[in-house]
Amino acid sequence: MTITLVPSLRPLPALPDRPADADPLGVLGVPGQINLDHAASAPCARAAADAVAELLPWYASVHRGAGALSRRCTLAYERARQTVGDFLGARADDHVIFTRNTTDAVNLLARALPAGTTVVTFAGEHHANLLPWPRGSVRLPVPESPAAAVRALDAALGELRRVDAGNEPAPRSAAPVTNPARPGPPVLVAVTGASNVTGERWPVAELARVAHRHSARILVDAAQLAPHAPVDLAALDVDYLALSGHKLYAPFGAGVLVGRSDWLDAAPPYLAGGGATGHVGAATHDVRWTTGPARHEAGTPNLLGAVALAAVCAALTEADRDALHAREQRLLARLREGLAALPHVVELRTFAPEAPRVGIVSFVVAGRDSAEVAAHLATAHQIGVRDGLFCAHPLARRLLAEAAARSGRRDLPPTALRASIGLGSTAEEVDRLVAALAAVG
Repeated sequence: MTITLVPSLRPLPALPDRPADADPLGVLGVPGQINLDHAASAPCARAAADAVAELLPWYASVHRGAGALSRRCTLAYERARQTVGDFLGARADDHVIFTRNTTDAVNLLARALPAGTTVVTFAGEHHANLLPWPRGSVRLPVPESPAAAVRALDAALGELRRVDAGNEPAPRSAAPVTNPARPGPPVLVAVTGASNVTGERWPVAELARVAHRHSARILVDAAQLAPHAPVDLAALDVDYLALSGHKLYAPFGAGVLVGRSDWLDAAPPYLAGGGATGHVGAATHDVRWTTGPARHEAGTPNLLGAVALAAVCAALTEADRDALHAREQRLLARLREGLAALPHVVELRTFAPEAPRVGIVSFVVAGRDSAEVAAHLATAHQIGVRDGLFCAHPLARRLLAEAAARSGRRDLPPTALRASIGLGSTAEEVDRLVAALAAVG
């Protein structure tokens, strides 16, 4: 993992008014308001808020100044890069590039793809992992199970490899893939780690093995997975990973792209400007771009966002992730069981009901407009949920049609509701949502 070394400075002092036993993973909120919309933007963890508050008096330029404030901020920024990389299991030669969010990170990688790269995705992706890819990309149908996803990817990549090996024209739904025995255009598989619509987890390690068996690389959109479960690039053997700080309890406008350095160092800068250059001459095009993360981080970076994200990563590293996961799964089961007991509520799902998932549930209230239900929950019960198609229109529309067929109901609305839980969520909040939905019927 590439970092920039700066002179050591004394640690920042702790906030004097912070209790010694304050939980760094406690989340901020407004008394009386129930936030069940973590999947859109998670609340701020105390660790993130404290890290920002401690650094704010020292706020200055990063990589640009010789003064004590600037040197301290540069050190904090590069330490944040190291912390985030360690949290995600970055390898020694990986780049950790700070971005604005997952969408920004995926677009960065899309701009860095070698010429002729074919991208393979599934139709169940968030728009951030559907829209940035070049024309000619392959979009596989939504699978009925995790195992079916693995089989579909294996078949698709095998067919692309066969076409490449035979030097035949590629069919409309496919394009050449790298053949270990013969060089060919590169292929990138881009998949989610957990669905932002259903919370269902995808078989990332198995998909990575299939991709690499066919000499393809793989990107994982971990925006919804990382807040709920450990993610390790090296252990999963994933080439690239993207996530958002605002979904990981660090709502200060930072995201990250982590992964193999060669494509990133060979590509033109994502942004052209100060910090990305090694040399700028008098002639218009006399420019040499630097390598490493700085190549794609032109301009003044989001120091506070990086520091906040790193603080949460550090707090989660120190926490008992198994205990956090078990607690969330109990709450999730309580929520799903409560919804299932309501005859007018239908859950959306891609896989079987028992498939592994994170704390996200989407559903519809028969005979009721989803936006109206969400507004009622907010005004009458102070409960915040999401309504709509969740920036995953192809998947959400498909699941709504399947829910209608499965339930036999003809009065389901064209959009859905989503409740999502995480740190700070309680059984009482879940019960209040279920009771409010029961009253809506």
